Amino acid sequence: MLTIRIPLCLFCGALAAAAQDFYRNVHPADHRFTGLRPERPVVQEPAGTSGPQHGSFSSVQQKQSFQEPLSWRFPEPPAEEEPQFPPNFELKPPAAADSVTAVCGESSVRVEAKRDLLGIGKPVQAADLTLGGCASTWEDPEVLVFESELHSCGSQLMMSEDSFIYIFTLFYTPSPLGDSPIIRTVDFSISIQCHYQRKHDVSSGELKPTWTPFSGTKASEENLYFSLTLMTDDWQFPRPSAQFLLGDKMRFEASVKQFHHVPLRVTVDSCVATVVPNIDTVPRYAFLGNNGCLFDSQLTGSSSQFLPRSQDDKLQFEMEAFKFQQDNSGMYITCSLRATAAAAVDTINKACSFSNGWKEASGSHHACSCCDTSCGTSIKSDLTGAGRQLTADWFVLVGCSSYSI
Repeated sequence: MLTIRIPLCLFCGALAAAAQDFYRNVHPADHRFTGLRPERPVVQEPAGTSGPQHGSFSSVQQKQSFQEPLSWRFPEPPAEEEPQFPPNFELKPPAAADSVTAVCGESSVRVEAKRDLLGIGKPVQAADLTLGGCASTWEDPEVLVFESELHSCGSQLMMSEDSFIYIFTLFYTPSPLGDSPIIRTVDFSISIQCHYQRKHDVSSGELKPTWTPFSGTKASEENLYFSLTLMTDDWQFPRPSAQFLLGDKMRFEASVKQFHHVPLRVTVDSCVATVVPNIDTVPRYAFLGNNGCLFDSQLTGSSSQFLPRSQDDKLQFEMEAFKFQQDNSGMYITCSLRATAAAAVDTINKACSFSNGWKEASGSHHACSCCDTSCGTSIKSDLTGAGRQLTADWFVLVGCSSYSI
């Protein structure tokens, strides 16, 4: 067997020599990458230095100083500008919604109200709408229907010369929204009237009636027809509503039908306002009395007055609307009317108003001299000369309410 031995020390020396040759060859290559190293940034010298000295940099720091102390405050707020409002601005009233219809029957009335009662696209609750306190009799998602007899659901009856007028009131009282205490609409009422003729003319062609006309019979018995009517502001027509706002004028016209009588003069002896149709109750306000003396203007400083008389069978007077304190249910005004043969105005047959003294509607102011005392109760003129007088007590129902702001 052949055995080869290599001295270990020679092998180690060869390795050392190889390592020296490697590092000898690599060392020069290290200088090839010298230009790629980042250079040290140039530092700007502070003011007042003279540059590098002895291979190094030196700097001098100085403390900044001011002639006056520094001060700062918050800027003043900008001046408020005068608001520029649009010229001729007016708050437009809402347009009335055509949402309620009524059909007057022979003995009943049917009222239909749209759910969108206000015309704003929001339906009202059925419980918020009543006809004189009566709930709807039928309803669907679009309409609420109320049906009532003419004498039910708080209706009021008024009479004009030619008509019976049944007045119903549709009340809307909004309830709070959800669980909140607020509402977004206001309560209001709508007056509904049914008119029915009091007199009918029937033609029978060539047939002639054999009975005595009713009007002729009443005229021969000296039973006259009196009326006390609320009139419109121009005195041309009966006022369709008995509702007034405080501050309005209530205009009354007293009249008597002449028929075939001698000329008659109508007078208003007294007027009393009460909350029920009974003049002997309280509270009561007697604003006209003493045979034709209108006290309201003297007691309250109002402009209530008789208008100048233009014809004997009619007498007009106006009152400033009022109501009893702590009562909003309306009131009844009951007046005593009297007709006598047209004669000279005296202390019994007069119509006196107070305005810087008592003035009579016909111009005979001396007849008002007793208004502050007593004008007596005797009747000097009559229809037949036998001492009889024709009188009538007449009342109207008036509702007054305050202004809404």
